[in-house]
Amino acid sequence: MVVGGRRNTVCFLATFLSLFLTSLLLTNVEVFGYPSTVMPPVSWTNDVPIGFSFWESVGVRPILVNGSFVCGFHCKFEGTPCLFAISIFPSSLDSNSSFSTQMVWSANRNKPIGLGAKLQFSQEGDLTLEDDHDTLVWSTNTTGKFVLGMKLTHQGNLILFDGNNKTVWQSFDHPTDCLVLGQRLVSGQKLKANMSSTDWTEGLYSFSINSSNGYFVASIGSNATLDYYQSYGSQRNKRSQFYAIFSDNNFGPFTFLRAGVSFIQLGSDGHLRSFSWVESEWKEVDDLFKDELNRCDYPLACGEYGICLAGGGCNCPEPDENNTAHFKMINSDHPDLGCSPNVPLSCKSSSHESLLEIKHVSRSASYLPNNSNITEIESCKQACLNNCSCKYAVFRSYGSSPVPSALCFFGSEALSFKREVDAYYNSSVFLKVQSSITVQSSPGHFPQRKKRSKVGVILAITLGATYIGFLISTVFLLQIKKDPKDVEEDYLGHISGTPTRFSYEQLKIATNNFSNKLGEGGFGCVFQGTLPCGTQIAVKCLDGFGPVRKSFIAEVETIGSIHHFNLVRLVGFCVEKSRMLLVYEYMCNGSLDQWIFCRDKALALGWQCRRKIILEIANGLAYLHGGCRQKIIHLDIKPQNILLDENFNAKVSDFGLSKLVGRDQSQIVTTMRGTPGYMAPEWLNSVITEKVDVYSFGIVVLEILCGRKNVDRSLPEEDGHLVSLFKRKVEDGQFLDLVDKYNEEMQSNAAEVVEMMKVAAWCLQGEYAKRPSMSIMVKFLEGKMDDENEYDFSNPPALAEVETYRHQMDAAAVTASPLIPSILSGPR
Repeated sequence: MVVGGRRNTVCFLATFLSLFLTSLLLTNVEVFGYPSTVMPPVSWTNDVPIGFSFWESVGVRPILVNGSFVCGFHCKFEGTPCLFAISIFPSSLDSNSSFSTQMVWSANRNKPIGLGAKLQFSQEGDLTLEDDHDTLVWSTNTTGKFVLGMKLTHQGNLILFDGNNKTVWQSFDHPTDCLVLGQRLVSGQKLKANMSSTDWTEGLYSFSINSSNGYFVASIGSNATLDYYQSYGSQRNKRSQFYAIFSDNNFGPFTFLRAGVSFIQLGSDGHLRSFSWVESEWKEVDDLFKDELNRCDYPLACGEYGICLAGGGCNCPEPDENNTAHFKMINSDHPDLGCSPNVPLSCKSSSHESLLEIKHVSRSASYLPNNSNITEIESCKQACLNNCSCKYAVFRSYGSSPVPSALCFFGSEALSFKREVDAYYNSSVFLKVQSSITVQSSPGHFPQRKKRSKVGVILAITLGATYIGFLISTVFLLQIKKDPKDVEEDYLGHISGTPTRFSYEQLKIATNNFSNKLGEGGFGCVFQGTLPCGTQIAVKCLDGFGPVRKSFIAEVETIGSIHHFNLVRLVGFCVEKSRMLLVYEYMCNGSLDQWIFCRDKALALGWQCRRKIILEIANGLAYLHGGCRQKIIHLDIKPQNILLDENFNAKVSDFGLSKLVGRDQSQIVTTMRGTPGYMAPEWLNSVITEKVDVYSFGIVVLEILCGRKNVDRSLPEEDGHLVSLFKRKVEDGQFLDLVDKYNEEMQSNAAEVVEMMKVAAWCLQGEYAKRPSMSIMVKFLEGKMDDENEYDFSNPPALAEVETYRHQMDAAAVTASPLIPSILSGPR
């Protein structure tokens, strides 16, 4: 009895002590050594936790704490990717409450880190986050701005301040998906929802204040191209910016019916909600859009291609007049997940596309801009068929309503639709659908051969018997040696960070027996496919040996373990004896050359799109040259190797010729490789640096701006080489003549286009040392550095001569290691 009594007493004391420490933690957090202000230099590492911690139980490793906010490393579970973030937690808890936090801001949501990552606050005043490979993940870019210290305020704002206690940088200026009490949203800032409740990366929904009229706008799309909510209620400050403050009672047009709202969050479903700490957990208090929007008004209420029914539920589009079903439900148990086309769309097979009309249906988002200026229904339909990026068209006619009397809208992203009930306009949706295509020849299916003559058969049998006898002897001799291909397969299996290895049978199923060909070239063919999880892929089948096999290994080794938004992601690979396949993310808009060299005005890229593409190519190359553990020189930058996704985001692809370089190496010696016309003059000496990519980038920029190929033999000889023509026009002051003359928008923005030509001139200098690094180029394109004299048109740089191209062609003919033209770009 005594022993049992003592044991109960010990348990009671342990429980009491635990509750006491919890109360102490939440009433005075600095007791546990977590300050609210720090001075540089100081650093923190995302280490494995040692012992039990209340913070660790909710996935937080604190750095700064103030009031109800904690700043530090946030992880869902031990061993999972983490974010440097700020969370809010209840300021006071009773003894029965569970400890819970809610993330309200993060720095690296699109680039999670793992154990070993380091946050550094340098003496120079910059706050940086690096992963465990010392690769820069995020930075405040405040070096040289006289930062004295860093603090977390009681409102949850992370601030870097100077000697006068003035704010140099603050997290409130860079919101993610939440606003906290006291925070303001200013025009130019944007809330971006998470991809899902379990995926922290940026999703499709955004919420902002329109800088031109002050309206609150909720949009969907990677470029916020489609609004589904609009409301007025902002104020204007002295700098003519529109803004709204999140106070106790309201936020812009939204009034809170219940006190104690702590934060507002834009959800992954597009709803804007307010939250409070209620009954020991964070609970939704109000859906702020509820007075304006119903279920079917949300763009993905029924998933992609789903039709939202007013009475509840979701359907897929009905079969056409021939009773052909073009869409199927992704999951019949969950209709809200949407529908998928039975045959995916393909720009390469546009002749097999048609439009499926759905009457009395409209887009879920009510605010449709007239992005085509077309007022005839047949013209609207035909324009959509002619536009590769158009997935559907909405046509609305207003009858006797005031002008405009009709609206034609093109949609490039598949969203939900809704049934119209008593609408004051007639609305029809035309979905672009793909017919099944019979492929004449694909792997495993060869066309029927013509009957051979008897003589031919006898001759074939005789030669075949002789050849088989020779093969048997050869194979017997080779059995004592291990096949070098087996060695390479073993090697690929042991590369660090190697992506998923597929079997040939898996890829055969994913591509429907390689039936949907996207393109072909010197190395083989590319086929479209879909993995069992629903991810669309492009499978590149390589044919050949020697250089082709080396290209395959280089690609897996180079990009298998690196990830950047502007690099095409290698999903996996397959190597089985002679079969070599690379599996990429699918890029539905193909390669850049199809768009910039196209004379079809309906497919022409506008100036803003081209400028964005130039910056994105630069970002991808800057990462290769300086953001990886090893420097990577691509060696084959050209428009065919720049791929575009559904939103025309540019991604660098095809790393078959790339070269890994140690960070301590300033130059490397290698055999000539690349594509003539895009190769820097120093290739003639075979001693190169990453500046060969800069030169190729300059050629691509020039082609984007001029809308023509660098080498065009269809033109007169004096105009056939773009670099030579560019040099001559600059010297004559006639560079306006170079602006793409087939594109009206490029012509109307000719002054800005000419300014961008400075970028090409800077990159095309004959001396590689005078060319900028790609990291400097990114800063210039982002407007973070001033112009430099060395690319001023009033004193043009010494551009590489066009003779370089001819020398490259001569060298390619005699070099011991043949020049490999990378004809077939990566995924399309």
